[in-house]
Amino acid sequence: MPNAPRYCPHCTLELARGTPPGDTHERLHCTGCGYIHYVNPKIIAGCIIEREGKYLLCRRAIPPRPGTWTLPAGFMEAGETTEEAALREVWEETGVRADIFAPYSVFSVPRISEVYIIFRATVIEETGQFGTETLEYRFFEPADIPWDEIYYPAIRQILERYILERQAGVYGIYMGNDDTGKVHFIR
Repeated sequence: MPNAPRYCPHCTLELARGTPPGDTHERLHCTGCGYIHYVNPKIIAGCIIEREGKYLLCRRAIPPRPGTWTLPAGFMEAGETTEEAALREVWEETGVRADIFAPYSVFSVPRISEVYIIFRATVIEETGQFGTETLEYRFFEPADIPWDEIYYPAIRQILERYILERQAGVYGIYMGNDDTGKVHFIR
């Protein structure tokens, strides 16, 4: 467990590894006061934003892999809804104010303990200004998307599927992971 505490934050005893009473998973826990250190997946929220057949991508300025492209998305903050997190990330990374009109994908990557929640959104305003995590942003025609420079495999899969669905004129909601999944079509 990276960055796991060694001592209980409540009573300062050393944490033990094992299955706490009444639990089903091995975890760090305090045998003195009963504190349990949970390690839960991180939620990444973002948007697919299409304008006139072009898709919004941003080029990363920060590690990991600066210079690669991705959908505007990032880690959800405490106290946010998934929608607020997605819209904040779009704003911070591209300077685009957007409006969410539909959920699109709930995509789990268990190997790295992340869950991607991606929404479909439209542009309300494009300011041309963006935050320090981005080198540049651009709307790409599908044929011009730098596919080999998209860093996250999950983001590439989501974007490829979305473009195919747009061409077919039928959108689904995808639920799955990086190995298996299913598109649920809503009529």
